[in-house]
Amino acid sequence: MNQRVPSKGTPIASWRRLAANRMFLVACLAATLLAVLVLSALLISILVDGWSSLHWDFLNSFASRKPEKAGIKAALFGSLWVVATCTVLAVPMGIGTALYLEEFAKKSRLTRFIQLNITNLSGVPSIVYGIIGLTAFTRLFGMIGANDAWSIGSEESFFYLRLPFGPSVLTAALTLMLVVLPVVIVASQEALRAVPKSLREGSLAMGATTWQTIWRTTLPAASPTILTGVILAISRAIGEAAPILVIGGALLIFQTPTNLMSDFTVLPLQIFNWAGRPQAGFHSIAAAAILVQLVLLLIFNGTAVAIRLRLQKPLQ
Repeated sequence: MNQRVPSKGTPIASWRRLAANRMFLVACLAATLLAVLVLSALLISILVDGWSSLHWDFLNSFASRKPEKAGIKAALFGSLWVVATCTVLAVPMGIGTALYLEEFAKKSRLTRFIQLNITNLSGVPSIVYGIIGLTAFTRLFGMIGANDAWSIGSEESFFYLRLPFGPSVLTAALTLMLVVLPVVIVASQEALRAVPKSLREGSLAMGATTWQTIWRTTLPAASPTILTGVILAISRAIGEAAPILVIGGALLIFQTPTNLMSDFTVLPLQIFNWAGRPQAGFHSIAAAAILVQLVLLLIFNGTAVAIRLRLQKPLQ
């Protein structure tokens, strides 16, 4: 028998390292394959259950107590309103905070304390943020009673504001903003740290101010990675149901939002409601709603990835 033996110049330890390296590679491939198989099985199961219920009337109808007449129009429009408002609020605030901490703030105990808390907040369960949103936004800490509510504008108009906000689109957007803001800040900070220091020094050496350096050099270089963090954060917001349920999102609603103070529901909440029903018909339309949720998520992520790739071209 021809048996391969280590050569005189190759120590036994190196062969052990190579064997351990291959075993680790096989373990990683097996874990990846298992995850892909599980996800594929889930997607196929959802597709089989929900495809028959996926039609135009399902997209253009409101919820109903009869599964054959129920639709996701209110939930779909509510999700779009909430996620769009959350994005407008969270992204500028998160990127601005990251810029201040990385480019302007001096390294001190205070900034280290702030950084530690931001990192810890990114791991807090979302239902905790729901309780904060219920207290701070829905009830305004109990400072204004329901009979003493303060409002501007008409309830039917687009420009309408009410204090306290109550269980409204704005409350949901602010609550989800709390959920995703730490993720946006941390991702933006990592992107800014990855920008080579020589780019900043070269810009400053040419006579640019700190703000001009940030706006014209640092942000364009870091924007693809920042967008990646934003994609992950907003994708999490699209699928959140627990904080929306805590702040008082409606389970059965027959209208679409007209302003930020409107009552609302979202797709995850509607799916949660239907999936908990005992009738098989509701399980079928819940699977169809999951398919719509996945398509919405893919459209959002695809758009963001296209923007990211477009921003990368001038830097290559």
